[in-house]
Amino acid sequence: MTIQQSSPKTLNLPDERGYYGAFGGRYVPETIIPALEEIEQTYYTLKDDPNFQEELMHLHHTYTGRPTPVTYARRLSVYLGGAQIYLKREDLAHTGAHKINNALGQALMTRHMGKKRVIAETGAGQHGVATATACALLGIECVIYMGRVDMERQKPNVFRMRLLGAEVRGVDSGSQTLKDAINEAMRDWVTNVRTTHYLLGSALGPHPFPMIVRDFQSIIGIEARQQMLEQVGKLPDMIVACVGGGSNSIGIFHAFRDDAHVQLIGVEAGGNGIESGKHAARFADPHIARMGILHGTKSYVMQDEAGQIMETHSISAGLDYPSIGPEHAYLRDTGRAEYTYATDQEALEALQLLAQLEGIIAALESAHAVAEVIKRAPTMPKDAAILINLSGRGDKDLNTIISALEGEEGLHA
Repeated sequence: MTIQQSSPKTLNLPDERGYYGAFGGRYVPETIIPALEEIEQTYYTLKDDPNFQEELMHLHHTYTGRPTPVTYARRLSVYLGGAQIYLKREDLAHTGAHKINNALGQALMTRHMGKKRVIAETGAGQHGVATATACALLGIECVIYMGRVDMERQKPNVFRMRLLGAEVRGVDSGSQTLKDAINEAMRDWVTNVRTTHYLLGSALGPHPFPMIVRDFQSIIGIEARQQMLEQVGKLPDMIVACVGGGSNSIGIFHAFRDDAHVQLIGVEAGGNGIESGKHAARFADPHIARMGILHGTKSYVMQDEAGQIMETHSISAGLDYPSIGPEHAYLRDTGRAEYTYATDQEALEALQLLAQLEGIIAALESAHAVAEVIKRAPTMPKDAAILINLSGRGDKDLNTIISALEGEEGLHA
């Protein structure tokens, strides 16, 4: 079997102003422009600093547990009867999700900038846990903003953050979810910008955050590319990942963007179904997802007829967000990536099937990607390969899963 080349070209995005085509930019108060410029300059300096890169990779190897493996899902592949399915196991990274990749990188940047305090937002709690972990490791003060609704459905992660020494501040405004946590974190940053670094957790926000988060998460795709070539002898025909703000998906997509034969599929949160209006599928209805500005960046935003930000719903806290990272908007509009959705029920069923066939309990976010593969794999030839980015493990979701399945006759797929 011929081994394909393993080093793709690098597309020159974003441009010098922080745009991915029409998306991106820096829409923030003047008071934090100097901080963004400092972050950008620090990042470009450290990106080319072999000592920084060596320290980060040493931590990934000895602390994060990288490289995470690619696992062949044999029983799931046989059950679905089509394409062969592989899992990129970010659930096996320290703290249980991909979020640690970016948190460690930005925490090291914080230390280099001489700042002693970090703030962050979190929805599912995994970014909060990862940030608290990195700050504990490096001795940095840590404050996490989290919506009250998310705190209730992610109690184990709230406890983990506090156990790690972070202060968790509940947000009672708006829908009390991720959007509102970001609002409060932004307010804190404006007030304390000289002493504080905002360790943003997803591939959104003002430039340079989407680029920085993508680059720190791109280790997922770099590893997966080499692993697929070594284990399977070719690149995957399709890569599937869930998309909230978009850090895990852009992290795995990035290394394959120049490989036109590799399909890139992002799966949004379909919630209770598109017709119900209770979802976070930005691209499912062109009448509600329109160009707008949210949290410092220009992208597609779910808006009502008056232009007000719509409330969203998902069983998975990490996908419960009304906008999407600017690079994903660019990939969608250029046709390089396709975006679809899975409902809450489909994600629950996919989670159960993966657990019972492969012994892996995925995060509810990741289960959305599994749900899409359950639909697609049977329609594909048996020599095709699908790679799922299993972005996190489901420990944090057990209370939500138990509640959602209450009254059913046992757990079944």
